[in-house]
Amino acid sequence: MVELSRAGLHVSVSDPVATSMNFLNEIAGRYPDAISLAAGRPYDGFYSVEDIVRYQRSYVDHLRNGGLAEERVRGLLLQYGRTNGQLGDLIARMLEIDEDIVVPSESVMVTAGCQEAMIIALRALCAGPDDVVLAVEPCYVGLTGAARILGVDVVPVPEAAGGLDPDAVAEVARRVRAAGKRPRALYLVPNFSNPSGISLSTAIRRRLLEVAGEQDLLLLEDDPYGLFGLDDEPRPALKSLDTDGRVIYLGSFAKSCFPGARVGFLVADQTVVGDEGGRTLLADEMSAIKSMLTVNTSPISQAVIGGVLVESGCSMRTANQNKLSFYRNNLRTMLAALEEHFPQPERGMRGVRWNVPTGGFFAVVDVPFAADEKLLELSAEQFGVLWTPMSFFYSDGGDHALRLSCSYLAAERIAEGVRRLSRLVAEHA
Repeated sequence: MVELSRAGLHVSVSDPVATSMNFLNEIAGRYPDAISLAAGRPYDGFYSVEDIVRYQRSYVDHLRNGGLAEERVRGLLLQYGRTNGQLGDLIARMLEIDEDIVVPSESVMVTAGCQEAMIIALRALCAGPDDVVLAVEPCYVGLTGAARILGVDVVPVPEAAGGLDPDAVAEVARRVRAAGKRPRALYLVPNFSNPSGISLSTAIRRRLLEVAGEQDLLLLEDDPYGLFGLDDEPRPALKSLDTDGRVIYLGSFAKSCFPGARVGFLVADQTVVGDEGGRTLLADEMSAIKSMLTVNTSPISQAVIGGVLVESGCSMRTANQNKLSFYRNNLRTMLAALEEHFPQPERGMRGVRWNVPTGGFFAVVDVPFAADEKLLELSAEQFGVLWTPMSFFYSDGGDHALRLSCSYLAAERIAEGVRRLSRLVAEHA
């Protein structure tokens, strides 16, 4: 039989970030009784198999009530469809209602999860070897992994304790240009970032848009957690503040609906000028890339999400009120458990501290020892709790910190998981 050298395969096959995430899944499988504060997936209790059929039926009724002939309805669900998808009108309406983002429906591309949206955006923007993308660090591994597959260099912009500093973005962009490279875009999660949990103030968002204009950058705004704040304070999307077409908006229905549908989207309403002066939308130009990746996003999956949008009046904020209450309670439970099981002055003397996010699924705990894969395995085996090493989210660093997630479990399991973590820290501090 043929044997292939691993060294002869693409670097993404042995990408340490990808293999680390596989390691997390493997550890969870080997220690099924361990409480997982590592998984950032939504809570299973919100979903039932019967929902799939109901939402599809709602979407089919929506099409029929819109005057479409039965043959057309059948074709929309069962045939290859429009490359950019069939939910553009509903998603554009959702963005206007929930986020005050007003864009033409033609600028919406429906993707096979937000991961595909990232790959398409990176591939379209980074045309040559000198094109790079900036990313707030610590950074979601999906973005760095997508860039690695495409051979696109990611240049980190360090996140400060209070969030992203727009002037740091400008400095990194200038440094990249001085090195002969072209910074094309900045990737960030402005609301309750994964993994840090940090949310940017409105003033920083506005200044960031100014810097993007000054440095000729596009902003890749990823917003999977924006619905899940601890309060009802408005947090304007960068796209809603964008008056110059600097923002490409990346969206996902994984957290607001359910991950199994594998439906995400991007909004690219920028104008592309051709060699002969013709003008098109960037989303239309990107469709050529998508057609070579997945041809089109599954119409059956789109029908499920379409049904959710139809039933909620195109408002994910309306559709997620019960989830919002649950996730708020879980985050408060996790933060309260940290206070209970890591009391002062002991935690101060041990060098343990954590941030206090105002929403989302994650918090970061700093510890006075290496929180690496070896310790994670010991934590699962001897203490019955899982977490994510923060080093997974850095190009270099994060060795003495871990990420906790509060989304996947009931509140009492979260509290018990933090108690078990405190025993691990007490032994290793």
